[in-house]
Amino acid sequence: MQPTTRIRAIALALILLGTATSYAQNNAPNNKPQQKDESYGNTLNLGIGIGYYGQSAPFFMASYEFNVARNFTLSPFIGISSYRSYDDYYYGGNHYYYHETIVPIGVKGTYYFDRLLNLNPKWDIYLAASLGYVFDNVVWDDGYYGDRSVANSVSNLYLAGHIGAEYHITRRTGLFLDLSTGISTFGLAFHHR
Repeated sequence: MQPTTRIRAIALALILLGTATSYAQNNAPNNKPQQKDESYGNTLNLGIGIGYYGQSAPFFMASYEFNVARNFTLSPFIGISSYRSYDDYYYGGNHYYYHETIVPIGVKGTYYFDRLLNLNPKWDIYLAASLGYVFDNVVWDDGYYGDRSVANSVSNLYLAGHIGAEYHITRRTGLFLDLSTGISTFGLAFHHR
């Protein structure tokens, strides 16, 4: 991702966080202080989104959160993206493409700001960081013997920062938006309380 694109993504994330926080605070009851003693763990998160690996690629992500400390969770995650290259490569009088499959696995640490921001119980706002390993497999069309290094842009180290929000539809189901420097996703959270 280009530096200017990252700056725009971070600015958009901060605007969305500010808007969600303002909305959540305005909809909290005013007659008494917010008493939110929420457990964030025991949550299955399933999301779809876009990853930034030289070119934008569609991703499916799954994670399961465990409570570690007050307002803090750790969640093992796995993702997968499989796509055909957008660019063709001309070699020996023919056009060739490659097919790439990217599978990141790792752990995401998440800190929730609900208590600090005195949010309405329908909302969760968080910052997170992920660390993991990326399995990358590239398969070229048969007959291509040109420069194969053009498809090796993925680092094996997965390191990402996140900012996100979840809106609780019911006590056990929520919608989340996770904006990330790695893989940004939108999806469903299933709480097992």
